[in-house]
Amino acid sequence: METIFLSTVPVLPSQDIERDINWYGETLGFKKSFGDSMYSGLTYKGLEIHLQWHADTEDDPLLGGSVVRIFVKNIEPYFLKLLEKKVVKKDKLRRNTPWGTHEFGLYDLNNNAIFFVEDI
Repeated sequence: METIFLSTVPVLPSQDIERDINWYGETLGFKKSFGDSMYSGLTYKGLEIHLQWHADTEDDPLLGGSVVRIFVKNIEPYFLKLLEKKVVKKDKLRRNTPWGTHEFGLYDLNNNAIFFVEDI
């Protein structure tokens, strides 16, 4: 069985999640679908964006590289393909995370984080 790619979700940096949830709601019509003061998801007409809090310090820059989450079904075949190409290391696949996923991530040439996520 091969990996089925389902959707992408941009993850935007935020200094104030609640403030930004309100702005996205009032300004663009998005509604909070899940989350807390550190990480939240918003939806509007089938679209989804996530907000992730950043401290805006040297170690956790607010405007560092961007993050994209690519949601898939049956994550392992694609992970094994990237493992074979030496794009990722074997220990990067995290199974059964506390938030209910199997996932792995990598950085592109511009230091953008790309995560592949399977909801379980």
